[in-house]
Amino acid sequence: MAFALACASHTPVMYDRTLAEGQVCDAVRASFKKMQEFVEDFDPEVIIQFGPDHFNGFNYSLMPSFCLAAGAQSAGDWSLPRIKLPVPEEFSLELLEHLRDADFDIAQSYSMTLDHGFVQMWDCMFDRIDRYPLLPIFINGAAPPLPKYKRVRLLGRAVGEFARSSGKRVLFAASGGLSHDPPVAQIKSAAGDARRRLLGTLVETAEDQAVREARVVEFGREVYEGRGQIKPLNSEWDHMILDLLEARNWDAFDKLKANEVVETAGAAANEILCWLAAAAAMDVCTPYRVVQKDYQPAPGWIAGVGHLAAVPDS
Repeated sequence: MAFALACASHTPVMYDRTLAEGQVCDAVRASFKKMQEFVEDFDPEVIIQFGPDHFNGFNYSLMPSFCLAAGAQSAGDWSLPRIKLPVPEEFSLELLEHLRDADFDIAQSYSMTLDHGFVQMWDCMFDRIDRYPLLPIFINGAAPPLPKYKRVRLLGRAVGEFARSSGKRVLFAASGGLSHDPPVAQIKSAAGDARRRLLGTLVETAEDQAVREARVVEFGREVYEGRGQIKPLNSEWDHMILDLLEARNWDAFDKLKANEVVETAGAAANEILCWLAAAAAMDVCTPYRVVQKDYQPAPGWIAGVGHLAAVPDS
């Protein structure tokens, strides 16, 4: 039985050298290479991953705060493969019962769709997204009302308690953020196809998806060229979040409010809820020591790109 922690940012335009300086691209690749070696050395029996979604797997027809997968497939967005993922069903159902006993009436899916918010980090590390058994836990970080930070931390603790008694080598993982202000439509103001997509009633063709993704690339290009109308990256905030995770300062996280995080760090910055849950799960299993903490601001990628890895502090 052993535990480790690995958290990484995602962005749909990762590694696009037309939207970031070459040194940024190279530094991010090096960080992912370091994390790849970390995960391979740990060799997990299962990865419990907390991740967000971008209205590809979840939508406003029914938007849970949390959902546990007993089966999953990748969405195939942003040129990532569309495949069934190796989710250990019985292990997931055991976790479900543990969470119910811990007073978490978490939603459950036997066919969860995972977009780049879950799987891109594995593609960046291994050039494949199904290297290890994966137990996904969705956390809503984009569609208000969002779960409270304290509740997410407590969910992470409950997951960690289960993992601690499982007898398995468990890697807790998360992807999201950091400061991050992509164009996110709001259900209160969205109309037409934008509203239909948020509701999950718009059936996109491959051509529709390509057009939408091209718009995001152009949005990043505007930012890279200084023409974008979004919140700039908040590197000071990003470093603060990484430092709080390293210090295991849970009280500071409990005080965060989702609306204030949006104002400070962007519309998608609440994806750090996933990092919080993974770190809280690790902390229950063992006090931890951070062995990787990297950061690169990438305005054209519309993300502060961070990597955080930790091992037991012993």
